[in-house]
Amino acid sequence: MDELSKCGSGILEALNTRVYGNATNTLVLSHGFGVDQTVWQFIIPVLACYFKVVVYDLVFSPNVSPKLYDPKRYSHNFSAYAEDLICILDQLHVKETVFIGHSMSAMIGCIAATKRPQLFQHLILLNGSPRYLDAQHYEGGFREQDLNAILTNLQRNFSAWAHDLAPSAIGVNNSEAIAKFEGTLAKMKPEIALDVAKTVFLGDNRHFLQHVRMRSTIIQPEKDIFVPLSVPRYMKKKLHAQLIILGISGHFPQLTAYALLLRVIKNLLILNSN
Repeated sequence: MDELSKCGSGILEALNTRVYGNATNTLVLSHGFGVDQTVWQFIIPVLACYFKVVVYDLVFSPNVSPKLYDPKRYSHNFSAYAEDLICILDQLHVKETVFIGHSMSAMIGCIAATKRPQLFQHLILLNGSPRYLDAQHYEGGFREQDLNAILTNLQRNFSAWAHDLAPSAIGVNNSEAIAKFEGTLAKMKPEIALDVAKTVFLGDNRHFLQHVRMRSTIIQPEKDIFVPLSVPRYMKKKLHAQLIILGISGHFPQLTAYALLLRVIKNLLILNSN
């Protein structure tokens, strides 16, 4: 059922779009695989003091009607996700936004920025990767057999896979964060989770990077089971971006190191605490 293919005001409700704060400038927060917009819960209250903060759920989120996830539209690459993002911004009548994209949303933002550059003034890419599979002259962090094993385990026993993945993905001893990630991940429909995981892990979005023209900043924890430091260093060269490496572990700094992440964002955007 492809109800989101035509841009309209219904997308705001369908993807649970929320706006916090009433400042002039707009900041968009877009989450990654296995979570929803609540992954930003610790940083929204602070950022809403400076921006109109927009959050929404990607179409695979368990909070979105599964009827809206069309495998024919979303399983090839991230372009349809980028179209959804553009549609939301058009419906909200905002331009020149600051976009913070986590994990797969880092590349969703890059793709959207190549399609409609006037919608973005600054891309902040958090724990993002354009390709997870190793290739010639590129270290993505995974061999083909590694990714096949991940997808096989997901398909074989989704709940056990989610339970095993959560502690490694969080990367630190934080039971609340582990429970939150596992909880939202496990609520996904297994067939949708498998389809999205294939799109994420087997995709190659490197060619989009050279077409991004606006300011870009990459934020990457030092240790991340999904994204080795070779990836943000590659992205830095392709985007001519600033790279900020955080001396922490884990794929979800907005859950486990949100105070540090907020300091970095505030410094980047020159936000005054007074």
